[in-house]
Amino acid sequence: MTDRHAKHARADVAIEGVLARVALRFTAFTEKWLPDAFGFVLVGTFVVLLFGLGTGEPLLKGPDDPEATKGFGLVDAWGTGFWSLITFTLQMAMIIIGGYAVATSGPVARLITRLARIPQNPRSAVAFVAAVAMLASYLNWAFSLIFAAILAREVARKVPKADYRALGAMAFLGLGTVWAQGLSGSAALQVASASSSPAPVQEVIKAGGHASGIIPLSDTIFTWQALLATLIVYVVGVAMAWFIAPGEHTARTADDIGIELKPLIGRGSAYNGQRHEPRRPGDWLEHSPLFSLLIVLLGVVYLVRYFSGKNFFSALDLNTVNLILFLLALLLHWRPWRMARAVRDGAPAAAGVLLQFPLYGGIFGMIAYTGISARLAGWLVQASNQFLFPPLVALYSCILGIFVPSGGSKWVIEAPYVLQAANELRVDSGWMVVVYDLGEASANLLQPFWMLPTLAILGLKARDIMGYTFTMFLACFPAALIAMTLLAPHVTG
Repeated sequence: MTDRHAKHARADVAIEGVLARVALRFTAFTEKWLPDAFGFVLVGTFVVLLFGLGTGEPLLKGPDDPEATKGFGLVDAWGTGFWSLITFTLQMAMIIIGGYAVATSGPVARLITRLARIPQNPRSAVAFVAAVAMLASYLNWAFSLIFAAILAREVARKVPKADYRALGAMAFLGLGTVWAQGLSGSAALQVASASSSPAPVQEVIKAGGHASGIIPLSDTIFTWQALLATLIVYVVGVAMAWFIAPGEHTARTADDIGIELKPLIGRGSAYNGQRHEPRRPGDWLEHSPLFSLLIVLLGVVYLVRYFSGKNFFSALDLNTVNLILFLLALLLHWRPWRMARAVRDGAPAAAGVLLQFPLYGGIFGMIAYTGISARLAGWLVQASNQFLFPPLVALYSCILGIFVPSGGSKWVIEAPYVLQAANELRVDSGWMVVVYDLGEASANLLQPFWMLPTLAILGLKARDIMGYTFTMFLACFPAALIAMTLLAPHVTG
């Protein structure tokens, strides 16, 4: 290395500062010691099992065993829960493939390519991906997983000296910060709809002062306190992304990791291959947009009728999101053969979901079908008061989210006793939904469940990015706790 290059390297390290060095050290640790995402769920299964045994849950329950709190021993609860997320598994697989198909269509690929030209250096590249990923997740978490991952790849190609691991972590950042406070947040949408919210939850909500048994979005994610808390977390996230980004002399680029970055559009594109002209009369169907347009028309008519007379955000669920993504992908790809290729290319990104979600379903079963969750909540309420209850629930929700990483399913577990405790402590029910959302989202920075689609597109392992996501957690989660604690007096009843 020449003296000039050495001086630049020393200056680069000096500019990086403490936060960047901390992130690099965490990343070095996770790359060496952490298992792949599949290893997390294997270990997590037995962590929950041992915790259940330690808190008095029986391993096996006989027909007259009175010690099983909810009628299940841990083994039976695991088996019952194993396939409990099967519908959700297929929905998630479809949303990954559909999001991939949309993001790799010509118009969206061109948009991503234009966006990728904005950052001009490694630090701004990392901060830019973080900002876009969080904004996209606020609009829709599922699409953001794919869109931000492909954006990160293209940014890495345009700014080749940016740290590829940091870009990958920032592409996922929305799922660990603001998604649940956004337009697709599970808990807020559930309590805003009588058809989505379980009857026991509606009864507790009525007891808390909402006579209808539902809490409108205007009382949860659209309150000024919730919007301000979300903005605080967003600003902290972007600022942290800027400060933890390694400089070009300490970064590990895509080339260093051995990942080839093909352009989104143009010569050598990974997604837009050469057009294949029809060679026989039967091939016209694959190349003509006629039936694609007819299917889109059919779907649009159905969606108009489906949403007619309903609150759009309350009626929006995973099935309708998947249908919208499918129709949009079909329209954007225009020709059936392009759509078929996009689905084929996107299918491998769903492999981790298909493998791991049943095991997470087993973990969910051990927590939901035994007394583990209620026992934890009981300890929490006993140690709480009106002032401490919101941050403690956020902390509890974050911890539980590591083992049950599904915002909607976990809310069903927590809602009855958390909202009941809120009523007793005179804490506003709508604010508790916001608190739950902020805590639940933070858990995603600590475990790789939702990272799987992003990692598949980026060609990375969970251990490659979790040093960065953990560093972001150390800043974003405390920011959320402070915000919810300071804002709580303005919304408590």
